[in-house]
Amino acid sequence: MPETRFKVDLTKKMDKQAVPGHNRWHPDIPAAFSVNPGESFRMECLDWTDGQIANNDDPSDIEHVDLDRVHVLSGPAHVNGVQPGDLLVVDILDVGAFQDHEWGFNGIFAKENGGGFLVDHFPNAQKSIWDFNGIYATSRHIPDVKFAGIIHPGLIGVAPSHELLAEWNRRETALVDEDPKRVPPLAELPNPESVVLGTLQGEEFNRVAKEGARTVPPRENGGNCDIKNLSRGSRIYFPVFVEGAKLSVGDLHFSQGDGEITFCGGIEMPGWIDLHVDVIKGGMDKYNILQNPVFQPGPMDPNYTEFLTFEGVSVDNTSGKQSYLDANIAYRNACLNAIDYLKTVGYTAEQAYMILGTAPIEGRVAGIVDIPNACCTVSIPTAIFNKDILPKKE
Repeated sequence: MPETRFKVDLTKKMDKQAVPGHNRWHPDIPAAFSVNPGESFRMECLDWTDGQIANNDDPSDIEHVDLDRVHVLSGPAHVNGVQPGDLLVVDILDVGAFQDHEWGFNGIFAKENGGGFLVDHFPNAQKSIWDFNGIYATSRHIPDVKFAGIIHPGLIGVAPSHELLAEWNRRETALVDEDPKRVPPLAELPNPESVVLGTLQGEEFNRVAKEGARTVPPRENGGNCDIKNLSRGSRIYFPVFVEGAKLSVGDLHFSQGDGEITFCGGIEMPGWIDLHVDVIKGGMDKYNILQNPVFQPGPMDPNYTEFLTFEGVSVDNTSGKQSYLDANIAYRNACLNAIDYLKTVGYTAEQAYMILGTAPIEGRVAGIVDIPNACCTVSIPTAIFNKDILPKKE
C-alpha cells in the first residue's frame, strides 16, 4: 500500500486537521507535502462539505449547508522538479471509502443555496442517504434500486499561476455583472468567508482569502469536472502553471450519473485515493495541451448492457420557445423526460431526480449539427431496478 502523505481525522473540520488542506485555488497556498516524479502515495479526503451532512432523514442540513466552505481539498502536493510548461502525469491507482464510514449522501440543493441543473423544477432541499456494500449502493430513501458504483474524485487539479487566477476572476466577475441579483448566481466569486488555506496565517492569509478562486467550476487546471469515468486506472495529463504543480484532490463520489445534475449530484463521501505522479518536461507545447487536462479513462466500469434511453431537444418544454442547437436545454429536457417516466413506475419526482444524479446513467450529445435542434440523451441501466420498468402493452 502506498504511504499516506495526507491524513484526515473524520471528527475534525479541515482547518483543524494536523495539516490543513484548502478550499480555494491560489498559487500561494503552501504545499502540504512534496513527492518525487515516479512516486506513489495515498491522500485521505473529507467529504466536500467538510462533514456538514448527517446520516439521518432530515434534509435541513442540505438546506442550510455553508457553501462558502466547499470544496475542502487535500493537498497541495508539490512534485519536485516540475516547472510551468511541463505536463504532470497523474495515475489514479485506487480509490475507496473508509471502513468505518461506508455511507454517503446525495442532495437536491435549495434554489436560494446552490440550486442544481433542474433548479426551476426542484427548488426545495431534499436528501438521500446511500449505504455501501462492497461495490454496490442502496438507499432507504429510494426503494428497489441497487447499482455498482464507479468511485472517483469529483475534483482533482493543479494550482493556477497568478496570471491565470486573475483571468478567472476577471471573466467570472464580468459574467456576474450581467445579472448581479440572479438566484442562484451566475458564478461564485472570491469570498473570504469560511476560507481554509493550509498553513497560511496573518496578512498573507487575508490577501489570499480575498483573491482565491472558488473551487465550484471546472477550469483550465482541471478542478471540479465531476467526470464519473475518471476512476481507477485513469491517467490524467495536467498542464502545469506553477513550480511543483501543487496537485490537490477531493470531492470523492461513490457513484454519479453523467452531469451530476442535482448539484450535490453524486453519492458524496470521505475516503482515500492512491495516486502516482510523473512528468513530461515541456509537454504543454510539445503536445499542445495548453488549456485543459487530457485523460485516459480507466478499465473499470459497471457491466450494464441494457438501457432505457430518453431524448431531449433544444425547445423549452414549458414556453415552447425554440433555441438554436442548445445542448444545455436538450440535456435538461432529456432528464425531465426520464423523470416524468420514472414517476409512472412508482417514484416521486424527487426520487427520480436523485436516481439520475447517483446511478451510473450515460449522458450523450447525440446530435449538435441538425439546425435548429440539438439532441441529447440520458440512458438509464434497467438492471439497477429490482422490478421491470419497461413499458408494457397490457
